[in-house]
Amino acid sequence: MKKIYLNCLLLVPLFINAQTEIDGIMMSKNNFCFGAVYQYSSWDKYWEGTFKRENLNLGTVSTKSIALMGNYGVSDKLNIIFSLPYVDTHASAGTMEGKKGLQDISLTVKYMPFEKTIGKATYSLYALGGLSAPVTDYSADYLPLSLGLKSKTASLRIMGDYQRGHFFTTISAAYVKRDNITVDRNSYYTNEMHYTNEVDMPDAISVNLRIGYRSTRLIAEAILDNWVSQSGGFDITTNNMPFPSNTMNALKIGVNTKYTLQKIPGLSLIGGCNFVTEGRNIGQSNTFYGGLFYILNLKKTAQENEK
Repeated sequence: MKKIYLNCLLLVPLFINAQTEIDGIMMSKNNFCFGAVYQYSSWDKYWEGTFKRENLNLGTVSTKSIALMGNYGVSDKLNIIFSLPYVDTHASAGTMEGKKGLQDISLTVKYMPFEKTIGKATYSLYALGGLSAPVTDYSADYLPLSLGLKSKTASLRIMGDYQRGHFFTTISAAYVKRDNITVDRNSYYTNEMHYTNEVDMPDAISVNLRIGYRSTRLIAEAILDNWVSQSGGFDITTNNMPFPSNTMNALKIGVNTKYTLQKIPGLSLIGGCNFVTEGRNIGQSNTFYGGLFYILNLKKTAQENEK
């Protein structure tokens, strides 16, 4: 089956842990897909380094978010994707108050330089470049209830997709470069004292595998995702708060679905969940999300307006 181009791609920063732009599908030329995703994530156990524990002073830490997203097809081989989430954090115990507000805006350029059908199978290759930056002056030094890590990032991802009939496999790997951040104190301790308010943020590598069923109306996939911090991070010290430059590793499994309505072909419903099975200096979170997306043909709309 030929690749389906009429699709809405999702982009949510890793900190929110939802669906991302990582799939083997492109938006058709002049089409604009927009919508929103609501997500709920919670955990009551976390890894302090490699030691998994609970903290009665936090109870259950939860994050609710709603992200506005869009994807424009510059061509059948070039897409521009953006996302802007609003985040609300909460702890069920203790004295730490949750935070709410806009997090980081993200922009991704997705390019498909190669696609070829051999026999009954279609092979595709993609390159993705992404940027993100905070849009508000939130505090990153308030983990685990901060809105984000407040670091400007740049990423490069290479992705391959194989589809035979309705069944597919997609694998990708990315390197994420993080900019340094500043915190509201003149010194801090990691493995040694730092007499500065500037924090060196470790880079990260992300590997993602997706296997599932893909048709014109339904996508259902199982997902394995591994996020690994690079050198420069450190572990949470015993009974201490997390810090933005901690090593943060996460192995997640999940499922994702997308269904396009037959009577309203421009409208799609998405939903899914993922669970952290192994980690380092992060919460063992369970995440559930759902959303609505609609596709507009901007060229057709412009022609209709001219008439």
